[in-house]
Amino acid sequence: DNDLIDAPRGPEDGYHVTEDLVDHSIGLVRDLRAVDPDKPFFLYFCPGACHSPHQAPPEWIERYRGRFDAGWDRWRDETLARQIESGVLPEGTELSPRPEWVPAWDSLSEDTRRVYARYMEAFAGFLSHTDHHLGRLLDFLEETGELDDTLILLCSDNGASSEGGPVGSLNDVRGWNVVPRTVEEALERIDEIGGPTVHANYPWGWTVAGNTPFRRWKRETHEGGVADPLVVHWPNGIDAAGETRTQYVHAIDLAPTILEVLGVSPPSTIGGVSQRPIEGVSFAYAFDDPAAEARHVTQYYEMFGCRAIYHDGWKAVTYHTIQDESEHLSDDPWELYHVAEDPSECHDLAAEQPEKLRELVERWWVEAARHQVLPLDNRPFSDFVLGRPQPVPERASYVYLPDGAMVPELVAVNVRNRDHRIRAEVEIPTGGAEGVLLAQGSILGGYSLHLVGDRLIYVHNLCGYEEHRVESQVDLQPGPHELEFRFDRTRDHAGVGTLLVDGDEVATGDIPQFTMNRFSITGAGLSCGRAHGMAVTDDYVSPFPFSGTLRRVVVEVDGVPFVDPEAEAESAVARQ
Repeated sequence: DNDLIDAPRGPEDGYHVTEDLVDHSIGLVRDLRAVDPDKPFFLYFCPGACHSPHQAPPEWIERYRGRFDAGWDRWRDETLARQIESGVLPEGTELSPRPEWVPAWDSLSEDTRRVYARYMEAFAGFLSHTDHHLGRLLDFLEETGELDDTLILLCSDNGASSEGGPVGSLNDVRGWNVVPRTVEEALERIDEIGGPTVHANYPWGWTVAGNTPFRRWKRETHEGGVADPLVVHWPNGIDAAGETRTQYVHAIDLAPTILEVLGVSPPSTIGGVSQRPIEGVSFAYAFDDPAAEARHVTQYYEMFGCRAIYHDGWKAVTYHTIQDESEHLSDDPWELYHVAEDPSECHDLAAEQPEKLRELVERWWVEAARHQVLPLDNRPFSDFVLGRPQPVPERASYVYLPDGAMVPELVAVNVRNRDHRIRAEVEIPTGGAEGVLLAQGSILGGYSLHLVGDRLIYVHNLCGYEEHRVESQVDLQPGPHELEFRFDRTRDHAGVGTLLVDGDEVATGDIPQFTMNRFSITGAGLSCGRAHGMAVTDDYVSPFPFSGTLRRVVVEVDGVPFVDPEAEAESAVARQ
Protein backbone atom coordinates (compact mmCIF):
# COMPACT_ATOMS: atom_id res chain seq x y z
CA ASP A 1 0.00 0.00 0.00
CA ASN A 2 1.49 3.33 -1.02
CA ASP A 3 0.29 4.81 2.29
CA LEU A 4 3.35 3.18 3.86
CA ILE A 5 5.66 5.40 1.85
CA ASP A 6 4.69 8.40 3.94
CA ALA A 7 5.57 6.64 7.20
CA PRO A 8 9.24 5.64 7.01
CA ARG A 9 11.15 4.56 10.10
CA GLY A 10 14.17 6.72 9.39
CA PRO A 11 15.57 9.22 6.89
CA GLU A 12 16.06 6.61 4.18
CA ASP A 13 13.33 4.08 4.88
CA GLY A 14 10.69 5.75 2.72
CA TYR A 15 12.47 4.05 -0.19
CA HIS A 16 12.13 0.55 1.17
CA VAL A 17 8.39 -0.10 1.15
CA THR A 18 8.57 -2.44 -1.85
CA GLU A 19 11.58 -4.22 -0.34
CA ASP A 20 9.64 -4.74 2.88
CA LEU A 21 6.60 -6.02 0.96
CA VAL A 22 8.76 -8.54 -0.89
CA ASP A 23 10.38 -9.68 2.37
CA HIS A 24 6.92 -10.11 3.89
CA SER A 25 5.63 -12.02 0.86
CA ILE A 26 8.63 -14.36 0.82
CA GLY A 27 8.14 -14.92 4.54
CA LEU A 28 4.48 -15.82 4.03
CA VAL A 29 5.27 -18.37 1.33
CA ARG A 30 8.15 -19.79 3.36
CA ASP A 31 5.91 -20.17 6.41
CA LEU A 32 3.24 -21.87 4.32
CA ARG A 33 5.80 -24.31 2.97
CA ALA A 34 6.89 -25.14 6.53
CA VAL A 35 3.30 -25.97 7.48
CA ASP A 36 2.14 -27.71 4.30
CA PRO A 37 4.67 -27.99 1.46
CA ASP A 38 2.04 -29.32 -0.97
CA LYS A 39 -0.55 -26.60 -0.45
CA PRO A 40 -0.90 -24.15 -3.37
CA PHE A 41 -0.75 -20.45 -2.56
CA PHE A 42 -2.34 -17.29 -3.96
CA LEU A 43 -0.44 -14.02 -3.54
CA TYR A 44 -1.85 -10.60 -4.46
CA PHE A 45 1.25 -8.41 -4.53
CA CYS A 46 0.41 -4.70 -4.80
CA PRO A 47 3.33 -2.27 -4.36
CA GLY A 48 3.00 1.51 -4.32
CA ALA A 49 4.87 1.97 -7.60
CA CYS A 50 4.30 4.05 -9.50
CA HIS A 51 1.73 6.04 -7.56
CA SER A 52 3.12 9.24 -6.13
CA PRO A 53 5.26 9.94 -4.23
CA HIS A 54 7.93 8.88 -6.68
CA GLN A 55 10.76 7.84 -4.35
CA ALA A 56 13.79 5.63 -4.82
CA PRO A 57 17.29 5.22 -3.38
CA PRO A 58 19.63 7.83 -4.88
CA GLU A 59 21.72 5.27 -6.75
CA TRP A 60 18.63 4.05 -8.60
CA ILE A 61 17.67 7.55 -9.66
CA GLU A 62 21.26 8.26 -10.71
CA ARG A 63 21.07 5.38 -13.20
CA TYR A 64 18.75 7.60 -15.23
CA ARG A 65 20.76 10.80 -15.02
CA GLY A 66 20.44 12.51 -18.38
CA ARG A 67 18.25 9.80 -19.90
CA PHE A 68 15.26 12.13 -20.25
CA ASP A 69 17.07 15.34 -21.16
CA ALA A 70 15.77 15.13 -24.72
CA GLY A 71 12.25 15.58 -23.35
CA TRP A 72 8.84 14.07 -23.70
CA ASP A 73 8.32 14.76 -27.41
CA ARG A 74 11.34 12.79 -28.55
CA TRP A 75 10.69 10.17 -25.87
CA ARG A 76 7.20 9.57 -27.29
CA ASP A 77 8.58 9.12 -30.82
CA GLU A 78 11.29 6.70 -29.67
CA THR A 79 8.92 4.76 -27.44
CA LEU A 80 6.39 4.19 -30.22
CA ALA A 81 9.19 2.99 -32.49
CA ARG A 82 10.23 0.44 -29.86
CA GLN A 83 6.64 -0.66 -29.31
CA ILE A 84 6.17 -1.34 -33.01
CA GLU A 85 9.57 -3.02 -33.40
CA SER A 86 8.89 -5.34 -30.47
CA GLY A 87 5.43 -6.26 -31.74
CA VAL A 88 3.58 -4.78 -28.78
CA LEU A 89 1.75 -2.52 -31.25
CA PRO A 90 1.06 -3.24 -34.92
CA GLU A 91 2.82 -1.63 -37.84
CA GLY A 92 1.13 1.62 -38.82
CA THR A 93 0.13 2.62 -35.29
CA GLU A 94 0.12 6.40 -35.12
CA LEU A 95 1.17 8.65 -32.27
CA SER A 96 -1.76 10.58 -30.84
CA PRO A 97 -1.23 14.36 -31.00
CA ARG A 98 0.37 16.03 -28.00
CA PRO A 99 -2.48 17.89 -26.24
CA GLU A 100 -2.48 21.66 -26.61
CA TRP A 101 -2.24 22.09 -22.83
CA VAL A 102 1.14 20.29 -22.78
CA PRO A 103 3.94 22.55 -24.06
CA ALA A 104 6.48 21.43 -26.61
CA TRP A 105 9.67 20.39 -24.82
CA ASP A 106 11.80 22.70 -26.94
CA SER A 107 9.69 25.69 -25.87
CA LEU A 108 10.75 25.31 -22.22
CA SER A 109 13.63 27.13 -20.57
CA GLU A 110 16.82 25.25 -19.78
CA ASP A 111 16.12 25.33 -16.02
CA THR A 112 12.57 24.08 -16.53
CA ARG A 113 13.82 21.20 -18.65
CA ARG A 114 16.32 20.30 -15.92
CA VAL A 115 13.57 20.12 -13.31
CA TYR A 116 11.14 18.19 -15.49
CA ALA A 117 13.82 15.69 -16.52
CA ARG A 118 14.70 15.12 -12.86
CA TYR A 119 11.06 14.37 -12.02
CA MET A 120 11.07 11.67 -14.69
CA GLU A 121 14.40 10.30 -13.48
CA ALA A 122 12.82 9.82 -10.05
CA PHE A 123 9.83 8.06 -11.60
CA ALA A 124 12.07 5.74 -13.60
CA GLY A 125 14.25 4.98 -10.59
CA PHE A 126 11.13 4.17 -8.57
CA LEU A 127 9.87 1.74 -11.22
CA SER A 128 13.25 0.05 -11.69
CA HIS A 129 13.77 -0.27 -7.95
CA THR A 130 10.37 -1.96 -7.69
CA ASP A 131 11.19 -4.23 -10.61
CA HIS A 132 14.43 -5.23 -8.90
CA HIS A 133 12.68 -6.30 -5.72
CA LEU A 134 9.94 -8.07 -7.63
CA GLY A 135 12.81 -9.99 -9.17
CA ARG A 136 13.84 -11.10 -5.68
CA LEU A 137 10.39 -12.65 -5.23
CA LEU A 138 10.74 -14.51 -8.52
CA ASP A 139 14.26 -15.61 -7.55
CA PHE A 140 12.83 -17.08 -4.35
CA LEU A 141 10.23 -19.06 -6.30
CA GLU A 142 12.99 -20.31 -8.60
CA GLU A 143 15.08 -21.40 -5.60
CA THR A 144 12.14 -23.37 -4.23
CA GLY A 145 11.57 -25.00 -7.63
CA GLU A 146 8.10 -23.46 -7.97
CA LEU A 147 8.63 -20.66 -10.47
CA ASP A 148 7.76 -22.63 -13.60
CA ASP A 149 4.65 -24.05 -11.93
CA THR A 150 3.42 -20.64 -10.76
CA LEU A 151 0.96 -18.66 -12.88
CA ILE A 152 2.08 -15.02 -12.72
CA LEU A 153 -0.13 -12.20 -13.98
CA LEU A 154 1.57 -8.79 -13.93
CA CYS A 155 -0.36 -5.65 -14.80
CA SER A 156 -0.78 -2.01 -13.83
CA ASP A 157 -4.02 -0.54 -12.56
CA ASN A 158 -4.67 2.44 -14.84
CA GLY A 159 -3.06 4.83 -17.27
CA ALA A 160 -0.40 7.31 -16.22
CA SER A 161 -1.54 9.98 -13.77
CA SER A 162 -1.83 13.71 -14.46
CA GLU A 163 -2.11 14.67 -10.79
CA GLY A 164 1.34 16.29 -10.79
CA GLY A 165 -0.22 19.12 -12.78
CA PRO A 166 1.46 21.19 -15.47
CA VAL A 167 4.70 21.87 -13.53
CA GLY A 168 5.07 18.78 -11.36
CA SER A 169 4.74 18.61 -7.61
CA LEU A 170 7.02 18.59 -4.59
CA ASN A 171 4.00 17.89 -2.39
CA ASP A 172 0.61 16.86 -3.74
CA VAL A 173 -1.21 18.12 -0.65
CA ARG A 174 -0.40 21.72 -1.53
CA GLY A 175 -3.14 22.01 -4.11
CA TRP A 176 -5.85 21.64 -1.46
CA ASN A 177 -4.16 24.16 0.84
CA VAL A 178 -3.68 26.96 -1.71
CA VAL A 179 0.10 26.67 -1.47
CA PRO A 180 2.07 27.15 -4.70
CA ARG A 181 3.85 24.48 -6.69
CA THR A 182 6.52 26.19 -8.77
CA VAL A 183 9.39 25.30 -11.03
CA GLU A 184 11.56 27.81 -9.18
CA GLU A 185 11.23 26.01 -5.84
CA ALA A 186 11.72 22.64 -7.50
CA LEU A 187 14.93 23.93 -9.09
CA GLU A 188 16.23 25.02 -5.69
CA ARG A 189 15.39 21.56 -4.27
CA ILE A 190 16.20 19.52 -7.35
CA ASP A 191 18.47 17.13 -5.46
CA GLU A 192 15.61 16.29 -3.09
CA ILE A 193 13.33 15.10 -5.91
CA GLY A 194 12.89 11.35 -5.46
CA GLY A 195 13.85 11.50 -1.79
CA PRO A 196 11.81 11.26 1.41
CA THR A 197 11.62 15.01 2.06
CA VAL A 198 9.30 15.62 -0.89
CA HIS A 199 6.16 14.00 -2.28
CA ALA A 200 7.38 14.01 -5.89
CA ASN A 201 4.99 13.76 -8.82
CA TYR A 202 6.00 14.47 -12.40
CA PRO A 203 4.40 17.11 -14.69
CA TRP A 204 1.69 15.96 -17.04
CA GLY A 205 3.91 16.19 -20.11
CA TRP A 206 5.44 12.95 -18.83
CA THR A 207 1.94 11.61 -18.22
CA VAL A 208 1.23 11.90 -21.92
CA ALA A 209 4.60 10.32 -22.68
CA GLY A 210 3.92 7.47 -20.27
CA ASN A 211 0.72 6.69 -22.15
CA THR A 212 2.43 6.53 -25.54
CA PRO A 213 0.84 6.31 -28.07
CA PHE A 214 -2.61 6.76 -26.51
CA ARG A 215 -4.83 9.77 -25.82
CA ARG A 216 -5.46 11.35 -22.43
CA TRP A 217 -4.79 9.70 -19.04
CA LYS A 218 -5.92 8.13 -15.76
CA ARG A 219 -9.50 8.76 -14.52
CA GLU A 220 -10.76 8.98 -18.11
CA THR A 221 -11.92 6.38 -20.62
CA HIS A 222 -9.81 7.13 -23.68
CA GLU A 223 -7.08 4.55 -24.15
CA GLY A 224 -4.58 6.59 -22.14
CA GLY A 225 -6.76 6.00 -19.09
CA VAL A 226 -7.70 2.35 -19.55
CA ALA A 227 -5.10 0.58 -21.69
CA ASP A 228 -2.52 -1.29 -19.60
CA PRO A 229 0.19 -3.87 -20.18
CA LEU A 230 -0.39 -7.45 -19.04
CA VAL A 231 2.38 -10.03 -18.76
CA VAL A 232 1.51 -13.72 -18.26
CA HIS A 233 4.22 -16.18 -17.17
CA TRP A 234 3.58 -19.91 -16.67
CA PRO A 235 6.23 -22.12 -18.33
CA ASN A 236 4.70 -25.43 -17.24
CA GLY A 237 1.22 -24.37 -18.31
CA ILE A 238 1.87 -22.39 -21.50
CA ASP A 239 3.95 -23.76 -24.35
CA ALA A 240 4.46 -20.37 -25.99
CA ALA A 241 7.09 -17.95 -24.67
CA GLY A 242 8.06 -14.40 -25.51
CA GLU A 243 5.04 -13.86 -27.75
CA THR A 244 2.47 -11.09 -27.98
CA ARG A 245 -1.29 -11.58 -27.86
CA THR A 246 -3.70 -9.07 -29.36
CA GLN A 247 -7.06 -10.44 -28.20
CA TYR A 248 -9.15 -7.96 -26.23
CA VAL A 249 -8.79 -8.58 -22.47
CA HIS A 250 -10.25 -6.61 -19.56
CA ALA A 251 -9.27 -6.59 -15.89
CA ILE A 252 -12.45 -8.50 -15.02
CA ASP A 253 -11.07 -11.40 -17.06
CA LEU A 254 -8.23 -12.13 -14.63
CA ALA A 255 -10.31 -13.97 -12.01
CA PRO A 256 -12.14 -16.30 -14.43
CA THR A 257 -8.81 -17.09 -16.12
CA ILE A 258 -7.27 -18.15 -12.82
CA LEU A 259 -10.32 -20.22 -11.92
CA GLU A 260 -10.29 -21.99 -15.30
CA VAL A 261 -6.64 -23.01 -15.18
CA LEU A 262 -7.14 -24.25 -11.61
CA GLY A 263 -10.21 -26.21 -12.61
CA VAL A 264 -12.30 -24.43 -9.99
CA SER A 265 -15.96 -23.56 -10.52
CA PRO A 266 -17.09 -20.49 -8.57
CA PRO A 267 -19.82 -21.30 -6.05
CA SER A 268 -23.32 -20.01 -6.70
CA THR A 269 -23.82 -19.40 -2.98
CA ILE A 270 -21.50 -18.61 -0.08
CA GLY A 271 -22.85 -18.98 3.46
CA GLY A 272 -26.36 -19.19 2.05
CA VAL A 273 -25.96 -15.92 0.13
CA SER A 274 -26.52 -16.08 -3.62
CA GLN A 275 -23.55 -14.79 -5.60
CA ARG A 276 -23.68 -12.59 -8.67
CA PRO A 277 -22.16 -14.26 -11.71
CA ILE A 278 -18.58 -13.43 -12.56
CA GLU A 279 -18.76 -10.97 -15.45
CA GLY A 280 -15.36 -11.54 -17.04
CA VAL A 281 -14.28 -14.04 -19.71
CA SER A 282 -11.30 -16.36 -19.28
CA PHE A 283 -8.53 -15.69 -21.77
CA ALA A 284 -6.76 -19.01 -21.18
CA TYR A 285 -7.88 -19.94 -24.71
CA ALA A 286 -5.26 -17.53 -26.08
CA PHE A 287 -2.31 -18.91 -24.11
CA ASP A 288 -1.18 -21.19 -26.91
CA ASP A 289 -3.14 -19.86 -29.86
CA PRO A 290 -2.18 -16.37 -31.01
CA ALA A 291 -4.78 -16.51 -33.79
CA ALA A 292 -7.69 -17.55 -31.55
CA GLU A 293 -10.81 -15.45 -32.01
CA ALA A 294 -11.37 -13.04 -29.10
CA ARG A 295 -14.13 -14.11 -26.73
CA HIS A 296 -14.54 -10.87 -24.78
CA VAL A 297 -16.21 -8.79 -27.47
CA THR A 298 -18.17 -6.14 -25.54
CA GLN A 299 -17.13 -4.00 -22.57
CA TYR A 300 -18.54 -0.78 -21.14
CA TYR A 301 -16.47 1.86 -19.30
CA GLU A 302 -17.57 4.67 -16.99
CA MET A 303 -15.58 6.88 -14.66
CA PHE A 304 -16.62 10.25 -13.25
CA GLY A 305 -18.96 10.77 -16.18
CA CYS A 306 -16.42 9.76 -18.83
CA ARG A 307 -17.89 6.86 -20.77
CA ALA A 308 -16.83 4.38 -23.44
CA ILE A 309 -17.80 1.09 -24.95
CA TYR A 310 -15.70 -1.43 -26.82
CA HIS A 311 -17.40 -3.83 -29.22
CA ASP A 312 -15.77 -6.15 -31.70
CA GLY A 313 -12.85 -3.87 -32.61
CA TRP A 314 -14.78 -0.58 -32.39
CA LYS A 315 -14.91 1.94 -29.59
CA ALA A 316 -17.19 4.86 -28.81
CA VAL A 317 -15.91 7.23 -26.13
CA THR A 318 -16.83 10.56 -24.59
CA TYR A 319 -14.99 12.85 -22.20
CA HIS A 320 -16.82 14.57 -19.35
CA THR A 321 -15.21 17.36 -17.38
CA ILE A 322 -14.84 16.17 -13.80
CA GLN A 323 -16.58 18.24 -11.12
CA ASP A 324 -18.39 20.47 -13.61
CA GLU A 325 -22.15 20.56 -13.09
CA SER A 326 -22.52 23.12 -15.87
CA GLU A 327 -21.78 20.41 -18.43
CA HIS A 328 -24.72 18.04 -18.72
CA LEU A 329 -23.88 14.44 -19.49
CA SER A 330 -26.16 14.44 -22.52
CA ASP A 331 -24.15 17.30 -24.04
CA ASP A 332 -20.87 15.40 -24.11
CA PRO A 333 -19.91 14.65 -27.76
CA TRP A 334 -19.21 10.99 -28.53
CA GLU A 335 -16.20 9.99 -30.62
CA LEU A 336 -15.87 6.84 -32.71
CA TYR A 337 -12.70 4.84 -33.38
CA HIS A 338 -11.98 1.60 -35.18
CA VAL A 339 -9.42 0.58 -32.56
CA ALA A 340 -8.68 -2.73 -34.28
CA GLU A 341 -6.94 -0.61 -36.93
CA ASP A 342 -6.45 2.63 -34.98
CA PRO A 343 -5.44 1.61 -31.43
CA SER A 344 -4.25 5.11 -30.53
CA GLU A 345 -7.61 6.74 -31.34
CA CYS A 346 -6.17 9.16 -33.88
CA HIS A 347 -9.05 9.13 -36.37
CA ASP A 348 -12.49 10.06 -35.09
CA LEU A 349 -15.03 8.47 -37.46
CA ALA A 350 -18.14 9.83 -35.72
CA ALA A 351 -19.04 12.18 -38.57
CA GLU A 352 -18.34 9.58 -41.25
CA GLN A 353 -20.21 6.69 -39.62
CA PRO A 354 -23.06 8.11 -37.54
CA GLU A 355 -25.05 4.87 -37.67
CA LYS A 356 -22.15 2.89 -36.22
CA LEU A 357 -21.73 5.49 -33.49
CA ARG A 358 -25.45 5.43 -32.69
CA GLU A 359 -25.36 1.63 -32.48
CA LEU A 360 -22.47 1.69 -30.01
CA VAL A 361 -23.93 4.44 -27.84
CA GLU A 362 -27.22 2.54 -27.60
CA ARG A 363 -25.25 -0.57 -26.68
CA TRP A 364 -23.49 1.41 -23.94
CA TRP A 365 -26.84 2.22 -22.32
CA VAL A 366 -27.86 -1.43 -22.47
CA GLU A 367 -24.59 -2.57 -20.89
CA ALA A 368 -24.74 0.20 -18.29
CA ALA A 369 -28.21 -0.87 -17.21
CA ARG A 370 -27.24 -4.56 -17.14
CA HIS A 371 -24.18 -3.92 -14.96
CA GLN A 372 -25.82 -1.44 -12.57
CA VAL A 373 -23.93 1.65 -13.73
CA LEU A 374 -27.11 3.71 -13.80
CA PRO A 375 -28.16 6.22 -12.75
CA LEU A 376 -25.26 8.39 -13.80
CA ASP A 377 -24.47 11.06 -11.23
CA ASN A 378 -23.38 14.44 -12.51
CA ARG A 379 -22.87 16.05 -9.11
CA PRO A 380 -19.44 17.34 -8.14
CA PHE A 381 -17.44 15.02 -5.91
CA SER A 382 -17.83 17.52 -3.10
CA ASP A 383 -21.54 16.66 -2.82
CA PHE A 384 -20.57 13.19 -1.67
CA VAL A 385 -18.61 14.66 1.23
CA LEU A 386 -21.42 16.85 2.57
CA GLY A 387 -23.37 14.98 5.22
CA ARG A 388 -21.08 11.97 5.12
CA PRO A 389 -21.02 10.08 8.43
CA GLN A 390 -17.83 10.73 10.36
CA PRO A 391 -15.71 7.80 11.58
CA VAL A 392 -15.86 9.04 15.21
CA PRO A 393 -18.19 11.54 16.92
CA GLU A 394 -17.00 15.12 17.10
CA ARG A 395 -16.17 16.37 20.59
CA ALA A 396 -14.66 19.43 22.21
CA SER A 397 -11.86 17.68 24.11
CA TYR A 398 -9.41 14.96 23.07
CA VAL A 399 -7.05 13.17 25.43
CA TYR A 400 -3.89 11.53 24.13
CA LEU A 401 -1.59 9.32 26.17
CA PRO A 402 2.12 8.85 25.43
CA ASP A 403 3.72 5.97 23.55
CA GLY A 404 0.57 4.80 21.79
CA ALA A 405 0.18 4.03 18.12
CA MET A 406 -0.07 6.81 15.58
CA VAL A 407 -3.63 8.15 15.29
CA PRO A 408 -4.65 8.54 11.61
CA GLU A 409 -5.44 12.08 10.57
CA LEU A 410 -9.03 11.23 9.65
CA VAL A 411 -9.84 10.31 13.27
CA ALA A 412 -7.45 12.68 15.07
CA VAL A 413 -8.56 16.02 16.47
CA ASN A 414 -9.27 18.52 13.70
CA VAL A 415 -7.66 21.81 14.74
CA ARG A 416 -7.82 23.49 11.33
CA ASN A 417 -9.44 26.94 11.14
CA ARG A 418 -10.65 26.90 14.73
CA ASP A 419 -9.43 28.13 18.10
CA HIS A 420 -7.67 25.36 19.95
CA ARG A 421 -5.47 24.62 22.95
CA ILE A 422 -2.89 21.87 23.43
CA ARG A 423 -2.06 21.20 27.10
CA ALA A 424 0.62 18.75 28.18
CA GLU A 425 0.97 17.61 31.80
CA VAL A 426 4.64 16.87 32.42
CA GLU A 427 7.26 16.28 35.09
CA ILE A 428 10.69 17.70 34.28
CA PRO A 429 13.47 15.71 35.98
CA THR A 430 16.68 17.12 37.42
CA GLY A 431 18.98 17.73 34.47
CA GLY A 432 16.14 18.78 32.18
CA ALA A 433 14.10 17.09 29.48
CA GLU A 434 13.41 17.28 25.77
CA GLY A 435 11.32 15.46 23.18
CA VAL A 436 7.99 15.48 21.41
CA LEU A 437 4.83 16.21 23.36
CA LEU A 438 2.39 16.09 20.43
CA ALA A 439 3.06 15.97 16.70
CA GLN A 440 0.73 15.76 13.71
CA GLY A 441 1.96 14.97 10.20
CA SER A 442 5.48 14.80 8.83
CA ILE A 443 8.12 16.84 7.05
CA LEU A 444 5.57 17.26 4.25
CA GLY A 445 3.24 19.21 6.55
CA GLY A 446 1.86 19.28 10.09
CA TYR A 447 2.57 20.74 13.51
CA SER A 448 4.70 19.82 16.50
CA LEU A 449 4.77 20.83 20.15
CA HIS A 450 8.09 19.80 21.67
CA LEU A 451 10.95 20.65 24.02
CA VAL A 452 14.50 21.28 22.86
CA GLY A 453 17.12 22.28 25.44
CA ASP A 454 14.47 22.73 28.16
CA ARG A 455 12.60 25.25 26.02
CA LEU A 456 9.06 24.88 24.73
CA ILE A 457 8.64 25.19 20.94
CA TYR A 458 5.68 25.01 18.59
CA VAL A 459 6.21 24.63 14.84
CA HIS A 460 3.52 24.74 12.15
CA ASN A 461 4.82 23.27 8.88
CA LEU A 462 2.74 24.56 5.95
CA CYS A 463 2.93 21.75 3.40
CA GLY A 464 6.73 21.73 3.42
CA TYR A 465 6.61 25.24 1.98
CA GLU A 466 7.32 27.36 5.05
CA GLU A 467 7.46 27.08 8.84
CA HIS A 468 5.74 29.24 11.44
CA ARG A 469 7.50 29.07 14.81
CA VAL A 470 6.59 30.12 18.32
CA GLU A 471 9.57 29.55 20.61
CA SER A 472 10.03 30.21 24.31
CA GLN A 473 13.27 31.68 25.64
CA VAL A 474 12.53 30.46 29.18
CA ASP A 475 14.28 27.33 30.50
CA LEU A 476 11.93 24.94 32.27
CA GLN A 477 12.87 24.11 35.84
CA PRO A 478 12.62 20.61 37.34
CA GLY A 479 9.22 19.66 38.67
CA PRO A 480 5.61 19.37 37.48
CA HIS A 481 4.38 21.78 34.81
CA GLU A 482 1.44 22.37 32.52
CA LEU A 483 2.75 23.30 29.08
CA GLU A 484 0.29 24.85 26.67
CA PHE A 485 0.00 26.06 23.11
CA ARG A 486 -2.99 28.27 22.28
CA PHE A 487 -4.16 29.21 18.79
CA ASP A 488 -6.50 32.19 18.44
CA ARG A 489 -8.02 32.78 15.01
CA THR A 490 -7.72 36.31 13.65
CA ARG A 491 -9.30 35.44 10.29
CA ASP A 492 -9.95 32.32 8.23
CA HIS A 493 -6.96 29.99 8.28
CA ALA A 494 -4.74 32.42 10.17
CA GLY A 495 -4.14 33.45 13.76
CA VAL A 496 -1.80 33.99 16.64
CA GLY A 497 0.01 31.23 18.50
CA THR A 498 0.87 31.56 22.17
CA LEU A 499 2.98 29.36 24.44
CA LEU A 500 2.24 29.21 28.16
CA VAL A 501 3.99 27.53 31.08
CA ASP A 502 1.80 27.02 34.15
CA GLY A 503 -0.58 29.66 32.80
CA ASP A 504 2.09 32.30 32.19
CA GLU A 505 2.68 33.46 28.62
CA VAL A 506 6.27 32.78 27.50
CA ALA A 507 6.11 33.38 23.72
CA THR A 508 3.78 34.49 20.97
CA GLY A 509 3.91 34.65 17.19
CA ASP A 510 1.83 35.03 14.04
CA ILE A 511 0.72 32.04 11.98
CA PRO A 512 -0.24 33.84 8.76
CA GLN A 513 -1.56 30.76 6.96
CA PHE A 514 -2.57 27.64 8.85
CA THR A 515 -3.02 24.41 6.92
CA MET A 516 -6.49 24.58 5.39
CA ASN A 517 -7.58 21.07 4.51
CA ARG A 518 -5.15 18.21 5.00
CA PHE A 519 -1.72 17.83 6.56
CA SER A 520 -0.87 14.71 4.57
CA ILE A 521 -2.10 12.89 1.48
CA THR A 522 -0.81 9.46 2.47
CA GLY A 523 -1.69 9.05 6.10
CA ALA A 524 0.92 10.57 8.45
CA GLY A 525 -1.03 10.88 11.69
CA LEU A 526 -0.87 12.22 15.22
CA SER A 527 1.68 11.01 17.78
CA CYS A 528 1.95 11.63 21.52
CA GLY A 529 5.22 11.45 23.42
CA ARG A 530 7.29 10.70 20.32
CA ALA A 531 7.27 11.26 16.56
CA HIS A 532 6.27 8.50 14.16
CA GLY A 533 7.82 8.72 10.72
CA MET A 534 9.59 11.75 9.29
CA ALA A 535 9.80 14.65 11.74
CA VAL A 536 7.59 17.69 11.17
CA THR A 537 10.58 20.00 11.64
CA ASP A 538 14.38 19.91 11.51
CA ASP A 539 14.43 20.74 15.24
CA TYR A 540 14.83 17.03 15.95
CA VAL A 541 15.26 13.58 14.44
CA SER A 542 12.45 11.08 14.88
CA PRO A 543 11.34 9.49 17.11
CA PHE A 544 12.68 12.04 19.64
CA PRO A 545 10.78 10.56 22.62
CA PHE A 546 10.05 12.83 25.55
CA SER A 547 12.72 12.17 28.18
CA GLY A 548 10.73 13.44 31.15
CA THR A 549 7.41 12.15 32.42
CA LEU A 550 4.42 12.90 30.18
CA ARG A 551 1.13 12.05 31.81
CA ARG A 552 -1.22 13.11 29.04
CA VAL A 553 -1.92 15.72 26.38
CA VAL A 554 -5.35 17.34 26.17
CA VAL A 555 -6.47 19.11 22.99
CA GLU A 556 -9.51 21.37 23.26
CA VAL A 557 -11.23 22.83 20.20
CA ASP A 558 -13.91 25.49 19.76
CA GLY A 559 -16.57 25.67 17.08
CA VAL A 560 -17.51 23.18 14.39
CA PRO A 561 -14.71 21.34 12.58
CA PHE A 562 -13.69 22.93 9.29
CA VAL A 563 -14.29 20.75 6.22
CA ASP A 564 -13.82 21.88 2.63
CA PRO A 565 -15.96 19.43 0.63
CA GLU A 566 -14.19 20.06 -2.67
CA ALA A 567 -10.74 19.57 -1.14
CA GLU A 568 -11.85 16.43 0.70
CA ALA A 569 -13.27 15.01 -2.50
CA GLU A 570 -10.09 15.80 -4.43
CA SER A 571 -8.08 14.15 -1.67
CA ALA A 572 -10.16 10.99 -1.90
CA VAL A 573 -9.72 10.84 -5.66
CA ALA A 574 -5.98 11.53 -5.57
CA ARG A 575 -5.40 8.64 -3.16
CA GLN A 576 -6.79 6.17 -5.69
